[in-house]
Amino acid sequence: MKLPVRYLIVILTFVCTSVCYIERVGFSIAYTVAADGAGVNQSSKGTILSTFYYGYACSQVPGGWAAQKIGGRRVLLLSFLLWSLTCALLPLDPNRVMLLVIARLLVGIAQGFIFPSIHTVLAQWVPPHERSRSVSLTTSGMYLGAALGMLLLPTLVKFRGPQSVFLAEAALGASWSLLWFKYATDPKSTASGVGESVLPVNKKIDTHNKKPLSAKIPWVKILTSFPVWAIVVNNFTFHYALYVLMNWLPTYFELGLQLSLQDMGSSKMMPYLNMFLFSNIGGVVADYLITRRILSVTKTRKFLNTVGFLVASLALVIIPSFRTSGGAVFCSSVALGFLALGRAGFAVNHMDIAPRYAGIVMGVSNTAGTLAGIVGVDLTGKLLEAAKAANSDLSSPESWRAVFSIPGFLCIFSSFVFLLFSTGERIFD
Repeated sequence: MKLPVRYLIVILTFVCTSVCYIERVGFSIAYTVAADGAGVNQSSKGTILSTFYYGYACSQVPGGWAAQKIGGRRVLLLSFLLWSLTCALLPLDPNRVMLLVIARLLVGIAQGFIFPSIHTVLAQWVPPHERSRSVSLTTSGMYLGAALGMLLLPTLVKFRGPQSVFLAEAALGASWSLLWFKYATDPKSTASGVGESVLPVNKKIDTHNKKPLSAKIPWVKILTSFPVWAIVVNNFTFHYALYVLMNWLPTYFELGLQLSLQDMGSSKMMPYLNMFLFSNIGGVVADYLITRRILSVTKTRKFLNTVGFLVASLALVIIPSFRTSGGAVFCSSVALGFLALGRAGFAVNHMDIAPRYAGIVMGVSNTAGTLAGIVGVDLTGKLLEAAKAANSDLSSPESWRAVFSIPGFLCIFSSFVFLLFSTGERIFD
């Protein structure tokens, strides 16, 4: 039996997000090893680690616009080729700060086009009753990629050196680009079984209202919509917590708990593996509740978002209280797992309220998520540098209390914003 094209598209976007997050985790691991060997301080490390997010923030909305105008499939391919080439050519030298900054900006800009393009592609291909699990599967690739990166890349660094990580990432990016070029297609407007039967693609005409795809994008309505801002706030919080843990968890294990990443074995991948599992559980549960008419789309999104964020907030706040690898891995796994569950709320909501402009709305909300990376990763470096000055080292729980409490309290705030202002109804024609 032939695999439906929309399933192949979802599988390829899943692999896409996995490779992207292998790259992000890989840079954090490789740069941390190289920077510690060169004696770079925590504040400077935070600056370099956060540089990616400046480029990423700049390209979110342009990414949504480009995907809307020339097609998400093409934009996705060009983005992947750019960041893969940058990784292949970058020499990892912590003392060549300007080169690292430029390279990370380029990778950030290239990857910033990816998620708005993915949402544009999925909105064209995936029908409404499959959206929760399709988006959840696609985004769960991020967490599987992070888990694989945490499991495999420290060993690669140990035996082949930090530079080998960049070459491996570039090879993965080039391989995915070939698969996407060969197998990805744009949907035909007369195809059956695809989203919105289908949402108009590049230069097609909507046979119902005869409006071309290039019709004016309702920017004012998007930027003044309370449901959009509910998504934006939750995207900010989700990525603040995710990026802080992704970039600083290796440092917490090594300096906060005095553990070696190489010696921790497979346990260090558990937080991201948990995200992979819970993301898909959230998608399946959401589609079940909606298709069986147990809850409305609005109530389903609010229910999963609230449960995910409130449980995650508790787990984040208590992380420093556990002084063993098992306790820290368990708490970070619960925190990230339930945050991923919450994505079946806010992260799918772009396609509920604005299927035609899903890439645009995703670009707007992901800009906020990227700003969270800039603020969170850099602020964490400064908090740790101040804690080190006050406590002489970073092994005490108090040195890390603020690092994990800030995202914990943001989760509580964001869950209430989503409860008050979100909707599952389509509000943009």
